[in-house]
Amino acid sequence: MCYDRYVAICKPLHYGTLLGSRACAHMAAAAWATGFLSSLLHTANTFSLPLCQGNALGQFFCEIPHILKLSCSHSGYLTEIGLIVVSVCLVFGCFVFIVFSYVQIFRAVLRIPSQQGQHKAFSMCLPHLAVLSLFVSATAFSNLKPPSISSRSPDLVVSVLYMVVPPALNPFIYSLRNQELKEAIRK
Repeated sequence: MCYDRYVAICKPLHYGTLLGSRACAHMAAAAWATGFLSSLLHTANTFSLPLCQGNALGQFFCEIPHILKLSCSHSGYLTEIGLIVVSVCLVFGCFVFIVFSYVQIFRAVLRIPSQQGQHKAFSMCLPHLAVLSLFVSATAFSNLKPPSISSRSPDLVVSVLYMVVPPALNPFIYSLRNQELKEAIRK
């Protein structure tokens, strides 16, 4: 979505060539492949962990930190930490790309001479930034808080915030984007 906004605002005349169906298919395939590979590695490691404290989690989602609490193996724990470090590096790379793209977008928007043009450009980006901020802040809170302040109901709310709400809002954001594009074409 960030790249879509970047191309739409910073390179509008090249939008069709830079974001054609082939480019979108490649980006979607890369995202799906990366997610599948990451999930496969975490799942394989999770199934190799011996569980000492039973297998009942007091959570709605089966998240890695809660599974690691049930494990009695240090080697599986270290392997999972290694996988998490690799995942964090990938996420950090994506985050840097998003920040760089939005810096370019805001620079381009601030050069738009009309107030109405700036408003339209910002209104196209702000819903995506809101969903992204919600996802990043909820994920950071969930994964970076000390285990000593872990309680069931806030963990459940935070899990829903980063796993359910952003994907549910994405179709709404795309429909807003498509309506704006249709209006721009009509004018």
